Amino acid sequence: MTNPLPTPEPAAADGTPKSAAPTVDPGPAAVTTAAVGAAPDDGQVPAPRQAGEPKRPTLRSDLRASWPDGLVALVITAAIFVLLYLRIRNKTSSTVTVMPFMADAGGFWMYFLSQAFGWSALLWAWGTVILGLMLSGPRPGRLPLSGPRLERLHRTTSLNTIALIVAHALLFGAELVRHDTASWNSAVATAFVEAFVPGGYDSGTGRIAMPIGQAALYLAIPLGLLFYVRHRIGPRTWRVLHRCVIVVYVLSVWHTLLYGTNVWYDGWFRTSVWLLQLPIAALLLLRLMRPARRSEKLPARPGATAGARAGWALRVGGRLAVVAVLAALIAVVASGSDGGRTTPPEDTSSTHNHD
Repeated sequence: MTNPLPTPEPAAADGTPKSAAPTVDPGPAAVTTAAVGAAPDDGQVPAPRQAGEPKRPTLRSDLRASWPDGLVALVITAAIFVLLYLRIRNKTSSTVTVMPFMADAGGFWMYFLSQAFGWSALLWAWGTVILGLMLSGPRPGRLPLSGPRLERLHRTTSLNTIALIVAHALLFGAELVRHDTASWNSAVATAFVEAFVPGGYDSGTGRIAMPIGQAALYLAIPLGLLFYVRHRIGPRTWRVLHRCVIVVYVLSVWHTLLYGTNVWYDGWFRTSVWLLQLPIAALLLLRLMRPARRSEKLPARPGATAGARAGWALRVGGRLAVVAVLAALIAVVASGSDGGRTTPPEDTSSTHNHD
């Protein structure tokens, strides 16, 4: 079987991946973290803890603190699954148009569960990125949580984003195994290659969308966990790698829009995905214009050396690029069209038949 893995469905819904992933400092999905991130980048390596000082956050302590957020994620995932299932059963989902054989909601329930985990992964990556950008830029005057609590929430949503992306990918692979008529060993091997090996999924749009989702998954895990060893790798390395987290989120959104069957055609659902990117683009621009770290502020004029002028030009170019992205997002949301699929193709059958 080979069904488009809705990455949005979050992570789309069929595909991960990810995921989410990410977190951002921009900082997860993301694209920044994309998503998947860690605490804000303060550029400092924590000094050895003195007696009486609070303990440095550890992976174990954050895992223990992540269960309330994780429980909410599971509840949201269950609600998304019910919505997807009902839309399939009532034949109101574009998934049925893309893959008519999936009109049997009961027969493909695991696929729709995978989609549900994908969508919740994308939502959690989005929240992680938002938190990362808030922590690394100018903060609003009034927030419902203190700075330390926001930082911990940023870390726990990042961990849960990774878990949701992994669940999304595993369930997709399990669905492939379930519908494979070959021997168990052969089915597992084939499913592993299609779900986790770049280039292993050879059906239609999946040839591009699947490697994108897999890249989000494989970047989200190390980038999301680097926070817990940043005192070992040094501030400069930490800053550079943490900023790459935004890529995870971008890949997750790309995977979703490219391969999510519920957002296959232009419509309110697909437009909503674009709409969610507006606050991220706005916060990223705000962070670039008013960074928390003084060394990241853009001087009014370039330096005297060639290197300083090149660096200044790149930073200006980055800010202009974000402005252009923000303008493009507004245009897409206002028009309700991103130039993608507008009408179903004559042949919507999947090359991966489960029969």
